[in-house]
Amino acid sequence: MTLTEDRSATEARHAMIVSQLRTSGVNEPWVLRAMAAVAREDFVPAAMREAAYIDRAIPLENGRFLAAPLFHGKALAEAAPTAEDKVLLVGEENGYLAALLRPLAGALTVVDPAQAADLAGAKTGEGGYSLLVVDGAVEQLPAALAEQVADGGRVVTGLVERGVTRLASGVKAAGAVSLLPVSEMGIPVLPEFAAPKNWSF
Repeated sequence: MTLTEDRSATEARHAMIVSQLRTSGVNEPWVLRAMAAVAREDFVPAAMREAAYIDRAIPLENGRFLAAPLFHGKALAEAAPTAEDKVLLVGEENGYLAALLRPLAGALTVVDPAQAADLAGAKTGEGGYSLLVVDGAVEQLPAALAEQVADGGRVVTGLVERGVTRLASGVKAAGAVSLLPVSEMGIPVLPEFAAPKNWSF
């Protein structure tokens, strides 16, 4: 990267914080510092580097999408990870959200969505996570994934309801996770978490 390209990316990151995050209610200083420190352009295809900070999802080479900055900013603020948290992230091991969470959490385990959908009876690492974060929107949260969260643990995910995507959060209590919508926004949908189709005649 040339000096000019580096300066341009830095300016774009600052503009993202001022015009996308702050104006949409993401004002937590620690969230803004985290997002100012991670270069989104390093997580998109080379041809999309100049568009890394636009306010919509960016297609990646593996068929997935990098969600818009607002989703990651609000998800991070809602999750509020601390050094005491053992975090399970459903996303990409070397992805943007993993890079944001890693310095903030006490421990971070990352599971690919394709693997997370089949975790029945398994433990990813030591189990008993205090925070589960899903990098995308799900139609339903599989019981196998909820099992990974300790009672009292938090869950932050995108949620698809009647074709509308919303950021949602909740807490696991008495072995069950209850999610409440936080805000409506565009979020890439994870096909691995589609709800079973009901046949009708």
